[in-house]
Amino acid sequence: MVKKDNLQAVAEAKNKWETGTLQKTIGKYPERHSDFMTVSGSPVERLYTPQDIEELDYLEDLGFPGEYPYTRGVQPTMYRGRLWTMRQYAGFGTAVESNQRYKYLLSQGQTGLSVAFDLPTQIGYDSDHPMAEGEVGKVGVAVSSLGDMEVLFDEIPLGKVSTSMTINASAAVLLCMYMAVAEKQGVPWKDLRGTIQNDVLKEYSARGTYIFPPSPSMRLITDIFAFCSKEVPRWNTISISGYHIREAGSTAAQEIAFTLADGIAYVEAALKAGLHVDDFGPRLSFFFASHNDVLEEIAKFRATRRLWARIMKERFGAKNPRSMKVRFHTQTCGHTLTAQQPLNNIVRVTLQALAAVLGGTQSLHTNSYDEALGLPTEEAVRIALRTQQIIGYESNVAETIDPLAGSYYIESMTNRLEKEAADYIRKIDDLGGAVKAIEQGYIQREIQDSAYRYQQEIESGRRTIIGVNKFQVEEKSRSKIMKVDPAVGQSQAQRLKQLRKERDNREVKRCLAELRRGARTDENLIPPIYRAVKAYATLGEICDVLRDVFGEYRPTEIV
Repeated sequence: MVKKDNLQAVAEAKNKWETGTLQKTIGKYPERHSDFMTVSGSPVERLYTPQDIEELDYLEDLGFPGEYPYTRGVQPTMYRGRLWTMRQYAGFGTAVESNQRYKYLLSQGQTGLSVAFDLPTQIGYDSDHPMAEGEVGKVGVAVSSLGDMEVLFDEIPLGKVSTSMTINASAAVLLCMYMAVAEKQGVPWKDLRGTIQNDVLKEYSARGTYIFPPSPSMRLITDIFAFCSKEVPRWNTISISGYHIREAGSTAAQEIAFTLADGIAYVEAALKAGLHVDDFGPRLSFFFASHNDVLEEIAKFRATRRLWARIMKERFGAKNPRSMKVRFHTQTCGHTLTAQQPLNNIVRVTLQALAAVLGGTQSLHTNSYDEALGLPTEEAVRIALRTQQIIGYESNVAETIDPLAGSYYIESMTNRLEKEAADYIRKIDDLGGAVKAIEQGYIQREIQDSAYRYQQEIESGRRTIIGVNKFQVEEKSRSKIMKVDPAVGQSQAQRLKQLRKERDNREVKRCLAELRRGARTDENLIPPIYRAVKAYATLGEICDVLRDVFGEYRPTEIV
């Protein structure tokens, strides 16, 4: 980007500055410490100049927004056309309570829904199962049947609202429930817009809400790809998730690499199942965390777009430009929130949200300041949403596209992160791909090592966390903490008892038998799951059939 003779002049001038002006200043006023690092542990140089990006080719490596390799954004106008989708993640207790929260958020200017399900729902148990005891409605909404889903979206027009559902192992069942609600509302499936997370590989390596072993899990995912490409064409059939990888303790480069390695595995599985890359590629989406290191996070998002575009074009031969685009949702980083001085979290979330916007996200969830204490209160949720709105409407950072492009530091870090991530992906390829790397514990060990380093930095004081290891104050206990009523489990159990009494149990039995037969063959399982859902078979009953045929995943010990 800078002529070579000019680079030589820059090098000479920098050397003169370092030996003169800089050394005189450091002699009087030493720097704060000797090793400056990003949150991920990479060194940060004192100063970046054109020397640090001398190999950067503008047209090859940056290009223009909406054009390959999409470094500068996936849309030609980005936020000048419309702002990102403000999609606050919410769900707790019963479907009635969550429905009220969704309506409140929509009334406050939220532009998309994002559903949090409780743990029993995530791992395929009904609310009255012994495994669900004490967990019903705690970290999300309890959904055990189509009846619950009908209440959850009561008076919410699915043809007009885009909905994201954070559900993985049981994603096929919840998607079918959503489709059934749409049908009851008279909304054609072709008009449904939204996303199911449906990313089970990261469950094995970073999160833990899995049900089935990898092979049948991958089958369910590719069945969804195939079915939706024809029947629900505007639906994003997977949100390949780096968020939970980062929350588990990975670095920025690891978040890119392990997420895209999972993406490669899903593409390969779909191709093996007979799909064409451009049939499902345009509906792949991604989900990333936004951490505290603002500039590193911006570079991370830019590097991810460029690397995935090259993977899809060069490795898989994608022809459709939409197959090469990383369209991603971002959530601010939950594990950075502190129970100490929780109002400080508003500042953390603001910086993380700003990084996501400057990095070009398509949708965004901002965490509530009180989430380290419990479920977010209505006041905290409103402040979180207002944070996005102030960034979007008042800060002016959305007025131009990729505003930090050309920064020597940003471009240098974008290049570094892309290279580090590509090196990880080559290592994973050598191990036989993401599934093999997970089975061998490689990805888990890498994440654990990074998490351990980060925690050591906090405990030693090398990394400052305001209110935790520096600038502490005496605090009173907070009384305004939202808690789920323990009676939710009992009310859900009663609803299920009534459901099983009123439905056509002969039809349920027939549908479950049909699903069992299908699971023992290679037929697409979405149609029989949908028929079972419409007959009001419960989530647990459907997943139990699949457990019986597929078995359950048991993790190996990671040493």
